[in-house]
Amino acid sequence: MNNSALAELLFPHINKEPGYYEELYPQRELPPGARVTRLGPSPTGFIHLGNLYGAFADERLAHQSGGTFYLRIEDTDEKREVPGAVDAIISSLSYFGVYFDEGVNSQGETGIYGPYYQRRREYIYQCFAKHLVEKGMAYPCFCTEDDLQSLRERQEKEGENPGYYGDFALCRDLTIDQVQQNLSIGKSFVLRFRSSGDPARTFQIDDGIRGILSLPENYHDVVLLKQNGFPTYHFAHVIDDHLMRTTHVIRGEEWLSSLPIHVALFEAMGWPLPVYCHTTVLMKMDGENKRKLSKRKDPELSLDYYRSLGYHPKAVREYLLTILNSNYEEWRLANPAD
Repeated sequence: MNNSALAELLFPHINKEPGYYEELYPQRELPPGARVTRLGPSPTGFIHLGNLYGAFADERLAHQSGGTFYLRIEDTDEKREVPGAVDAIISSLSYFGVYFDEGVNSQGETGIYGPYYQRRREYIYQCFAKHLVEKGMAYPCFCTEDDLQSLRERQEKEGENPGYYGDFALCRDLTIDQVQQNLSIGKSFVLRFRSSGDPARTFQIDDGIRGILSLPENYHDVVLLKQNGFPTYHFAHVIDDHLMRTTHVIRGEEWLSSLPIHVALFEAMGWPLPVYCHTTVLMKMDGENKRKLSKRKDPELSLDYYRSLGYHPKAVREYLLTILNSNYEEWRLANPAD
């Protein structure tokens, strides 16, 4: 396979090299030890207590170290976007005392690492996708939903793990002539990562909260670009966190299962990993059982709940910081004015 020819066939409109963006978004000039963090909500619904919980952690880590905290809107899922959601995100965070050094704001965007709307960064993602194709680490997949459903049924029948990998990766070894033939008849494709992971192998990573974790390697050929050319979350956040020079990514523990994918993508790009910090999820007692707060069941997950009932923003902040840090109450007693 001539990977350079394949890359040009798939992305003839992309004429910039990755180095262009590395120069466009240089390393930040910050004091030693300064952290760069981000909040990346999706405008697909209301902003909730979990977002605020993470935002306080991001803001404290950045500002206590003399670093930068920015707001990025992850809006590549156009079908699910709610009108007015971005304004609601900004106003809700502002009400609870969360302010950003750069990124999206009520006037537009501030900062030199934008655009901070992912939908406006389409060509950036495609540039790095083309680069992975050139390296033989990504390929087009023309499978239809019916093809994928048949694949799932076959895996279930054979007792195999579900997913697109190994012998089940039907488009992995298409020739350039086969790719060209599919394109010539108008077949759409997604771009998949060509994983070199082994399900029998594990790797270790130092989580900023949990310490050393041992996780299985990613062996799935995950989707990088959807049929419309926009990236999946997995691919977009890797590109953006690198180019925006994010040093620490704070997110909920539900993302731990995706961490092997993200590590594999950073390694494929040849970039250093940010420090991933996986927090616990917010829980509540439901009778005698404890469960995760639910968007459908629990009105207290919505920030509007606290605003409508008249809770002071600082009270909500103190409550969440107490959950975030088990020593916070003692610190607050010793520092009542801070």
